[in-house]
Amino acid sequence: MGEDGGEEEAEGESEEMPAAAAVPPQQRCNGFLPGKEAAEEGGRAAPAGGEERAEAEAMLSAGGGRAETRLSRRRLAVLAVFSCYSLVNAFQWIQYSILSNVFAGFYGVSFTQIDWLSMVYMVAYVPLILPATWLLDARGLRLTALLGAGLNGLGAWLKCASLAPGRYPLTLAAQAVCAVAQVFILGLPSRIASVWFGPTEVSTACAVAVLGNQLGTAIGFLLPPVLVPNTPNDIDLMAHNISIMFYGTAIVSTLLFFLTGVVFEEKPKYPPSHSQAVLQNMPPEDYSYKQSIINLFKNIPFILLLISYGIMTGAFYSVSTLLNQMIVTHYEGEEVNAGRIGLTLVVAGMVGSIICGLWLDYTKTYKQTTLIVYILSFIGLLVFTFTLDLGYLIVVFVTGGVLGFFMTGYLPLGFEFAVEITYPESEGTSSGLLNASAQIFGIVFTLVQGKLTTDYSPRAGNLFLCAWIFVGIILTALIKSDLRRHNVNSGIMNLDVKAVPVDSPVERETTALKIQSAL
Repeated sequence: MGEDGGEEEAEGESEEMPAAAAVPPQQRCNGFLPGKEAAEEGGRAAPAGGEERAEAEAMLSAGGGRAETRLSRRRLAVLAVFSCYSLVNAFQWIQYSILSNVFAGFYGVSFTQIDWLSMVYMVAYVPLILPATWLLDARGLRLTALLGAGLNGLGAWLKCASLAPGRYPLTLAAQAVCAVAQVFILGLPSRIASVWFGPTEVSTACAVAVLGNQLGTAIGFLLPPVLVPNTPNDIDLMAHNISIMFYGTAIVSTLLFFLTGVVFEEKPKYPPSHSQAVLQNMPPEDYSYKQSIINLFKNIPFILLLISYGIMTGAFYSVSTLLNQMIVTHYEGEEVNAGRIGLTLVVAGMVGSIICGLWLDYTKTYKQTTLIVYILSFIGLLVFTFTLDLGYLIVVFVTGGVLGFFMTGYLPLGFEFAVEITYPESEGTSSGLLNASAQIFGIVFTLVQGKLTTDYSPRAGNLFLCAWIFVGIILTALIKSDLRRHNVNSGIMNLDVKAVPVDSPVERETTALKIQSAL
C-alpha cells in the first residue's frame, strides 16, 4: 500500500481535527454521520448508540483521537503519469479515423470498416465496464493502472505487425486490445482526484486527468496527417510512414508502462480530505459492489446525469470519428486541415476543461455550470453545422474551436458532478457507468450520423445530434443538486451515513459500520 516517506508527505496543508468535535453532537448519528434516525428520534440514541459512537469515533481517529489529513508530493507524479498513458490511449483511438481515406486505401476496405476501428473502443467498453470497476474496487488503483498501461503497450506492438495491405483483421484485433486498455483508464480520473487530492483542488485534478485523454485526441488529429500523407500511388512509402507512427507509439507506451509501475501506489499515507478519511476507515468487509450498483441505479439524479452525460459525450465521439469525412465532403483534399480543425476542437476543449475545473473548485456550482455548458454546446453545434459548407476553412476553425471549448470542457464536469451526488459510492463505479453510457450513445450516434452524412449531407447528421443534445439539456435541468461530498468536507454533512450491523441487530452489533446513501 502507498505509504510515502515522512518528508514526502510534508507538502501542503496538514489538518488535524478531533473526531468527536468534527461533527456537532446534534448532527451525529450513532457517532458517525447524520442520517434519518437522528431526525426522526430528535437526537435520541438507541441503547447501543453509545458503543457504536465510541467505535466509529475510534475508527475515524488516526490515533490519539484525531483525524489527520495531508497532501502528498507523489500525487503530482501519479497524475502526470496517468495523464500521459491516457494520452497515448486516446491517440491510438483517433489515429485511424483522421486518416480514414488513407487507411481505407492501404488495407483495401470500406470507410465503414475504418469507422469500426474507432467504434471498437465503444463496443469493448460496455460489456467490460462492470468487471473493470469491480476490479478497481476489489483490487485497487495500482493494479488497474498497470493493466491499463500494459494493455495499451501490447496493442501498440500488435499494430506493428499489421503493416501490410490485407492485414486489416490484425490491426482491428490490435485496436481491440487498446480498447480493452481504455476500460481500465477512463474511470480513473475521479478516483485519482478523490484519493490523492485535497478538497480545494479535486475538481482541477480531475480536469487535468481528463485533459490527458483530450490532449491525446488532439495529437491524434494533428500528428497522423503529417506523418502519413496520402500517397495512393506508392503503397510501400505509405507503409513506411505508417510504421514510423506505429513503432513510435509502441515505444512510448512501453516506457509509460514501466513508469506506472514505479510511480503508482494505492493511496497516500494520510487521506487528503475528511471525506476520504471517512471512507478509508470503513472496514473492507462492509463494502458490497452489488449494493453500490443498486444504490446508483436507485439514485434518480444520477440516472438523469447518466443519460445526459452519455448524450453529450457520445455526440463528441461521433463528431470526432466523422470529422475527416465531414471536412473532405466540402473541402476536397484537405485531410491535413481536417486534422488541424480536430486539433483546434480538442485544444479549445482542454482549455475549457481546466477553466471549468478551477471554477468548480472555487464555486462548487456543479449543476449550474453543467447546465450552462450543455446549452452553449448545443448552440456551438448549431453554428458549426450551418457554417460548415460556407467554403471558408477559417470559419470552420473558429466554430470548431467554440464547439470544442464547451463540448469537450463538459467531460470533467460530468465526472465530478456524479461523484458529488453519489457520495459515498465508489468514484470508479459512477465514472465507469457514465463512460459506458457515453460509449453506447457514441456507437449509435456514429452509425446513424455516418449513414446520414453518406446518404444525405454532413448537415443532416449534425442536426440529428443537435436534437439529442436538446433532450440532454432538459434532462440536466431536472437533476437535483445534492452535493454530498462537499457537505462532508465542509462539515454540513446532510448525508445518511449510519451504523448498520453486518449480521443482525443482535449479533456483532458494534463490529462494523455500513454507509447507506439517502437516495
